[in-house]
Amino acid sequence: MAQAMIGVIGGSGVYGVDGLEGAEWRRVESPWGEPSDALLFGTLGGTPVCFLPRHGRGHVQTPSSINYRANIDAMKRAGVTDVISVSACGSFREEMAPGDFVIVDQFIDRTFARDKSFFGPGCVAHVSMAEPVCPRLGDALETAARACGITVHRGGTYLAMEGPQFSSVAESRLYKGWGCHVIGMTNMPEAKLAREAELCYATVAMVTDYDAWHEDHDAVDVAAVIRVLTGNAEKARALVKAVVPAFGGERAPCPHGCDRALEYALITQPEARDPRALAMLDAVAGRMLG
Repeated sequence: MAQAMIGVIGGSGVYGVDGLEGAEWRRVESPWGEPSDALLFGTLGGTPVCFLPRHGRGHVQTPSSINYRANIDAMKRAGVTDVISVSACGSFREEMAPGDFVIVDQFIDRTFARDKSFFGPGCVAHVSMAEPVCPRLGDALETAARACGITVHRGGTYLAMEGPQFSSVAESRLYKGWGCHVIGMTNMPEAKLAREAELCYATVAMVTDYDAWHEDHDAVDVAAVIRVLTGNAEKARALVKAVVPAFGGERAPCPHGCDRALEYALITQPEARDPRALAMLDAVAGRMLG
């Protein structure tokens, strides 16, 4: 069994981890380009942690300019086994109010300007995204959130939009009519790439606003979002501090198969695989290609 290392990807407002022992920022090189920032390493309750600010310290990356492939590849290279993604979002549900957290379990990907796979010509693979969130991680996050006194909703569909503009009223009503629960700009293709890298992945969506559909609330603007972000970030740091120690020690194989997602996904025959593609896949798919 491998040693567990919890990766935390911090979204808007979350640029560090409280109480990290032996904290050290280190750059991790990736063949997929530059990650959003250096990675912050340390331990919480004896459990190794690797933190990455998704937008970079100072919030310098837009949702579309983030190098999602480099971010996930760097975490895999660093030894991360499980990824907790913390993300700001808008809500399509009255009961999912600003300040609440939602542990989503499904995604609809409406992004169009991002590289969405590690695989391509020379090495083709198709992973299943039917159940994109690891239930084991979701269970731990729900338990920790309730212990921290955070209002948390278990389950929901996250619509990923390209951005960086917020939704029009028509778009917001359309997505609400589709049955979506929250909307954000950053969890796709992040979740897809985590699955390809055989990492357990779960999203904590932190509600900042009601998007544009709600007639009794003003349309979302940055000033309103930032006011809620401050409180959400504090709760997110408390949640991470509470949940990480639950993963200490050796890590058993994921009971849901997240860490074996490539088992039957590779399509290209070994003799036809491009060595240049394989060299770039050494971290994310090394278990299957070695």
